[in-house]
Amino acid sequence: MSRNTGVLVAVLASVVFLGWTLPAASADEAVDKAFETLKTYDWGQDRAALGAVDAAVAASHDDEAAQKDLAARLAAVLGTDVSGAAKDFVCRALSLVGSADSVPALAPLLTDEKLSHMARYALERIPDAAAVAALREAVAKTSGRAKVGVINSLGVRRDAESVSTLVGLLEDSDAEIAGAAAAALGAVGSAEAAKALGAFQTKAPESLRLAAADAYLTCAERLLADGKKAEALAIYKALSTPEQAKHVRLAAMRGLLAATGKE
Repeated sequence: MSRNTGVLVAVLASVVFLGWTLPAASADEAVDKAFETLKTYDWGQDRAALGAVDAAVAASHDDEAAQKDLAARLAAVLGTDVSGAAKDFVCRALSLVGSADSVPALAPLLTDEKLSHMARYALERIPDAAAVAALREAVAKTSGRAKVGVINSLGVRRDAESVSTLVGLLEDSDAEIAGAAAAALGAVGSAEAAKALGAFQTKAPESLRLAAADAYLTCAERLLADGKKAEALAIYKALSTPEQAKHVRLAAMRGLLAATGKE
């Protein structure tokens, strides 16, 4: 099971720093003790007490069975009355060892203003369609910054199935939500997303014109990277017109040159 390399390196580094190099015989006891600590753990307490879980996460990197067992124990913690700090820690761990089985425990946190960010952090990194579906379903259940975050995550996952929902949000009265929807559509980078952004950037309110253009440029980059040169060129040409902001025109011209192989 692949995971974000940078995050794993950080965990491994913290494990080494904290000195969690226990012999196999005592490792299980240390993990059990760390899980007990999670029950009362809170902000400001020594995180080293949870180091055995970090070590177990790192050790399970190439052991699917161990990951599954550890993920199940971690997910179970999210259903208990532990602190936000403990749940934050668990979400970070699940971002590395979580699977589809972890999604039901993480999904309810998406509507929690304090925990939504870390739940998204985990779901973005779980390589299963169930994780993306949970994010997609959370759009209608969230508001404000939590909703913006969920929209951002759909962009990170390049979820083509959310395009219709994102298109509807372009007209949202909250400019931050509308801008996030535009950015997510750009990140998805599909033909359907490009069509929606093309229409939106010509009629977007002044406060969103640059956001719309930037999203359209991102969409062109995604299309070009996916081998859809003609679609990308059409976007770059549309954004090279005089009514666009100078930096948008310049970016579009660079895109045109790159797409046509010119310097």
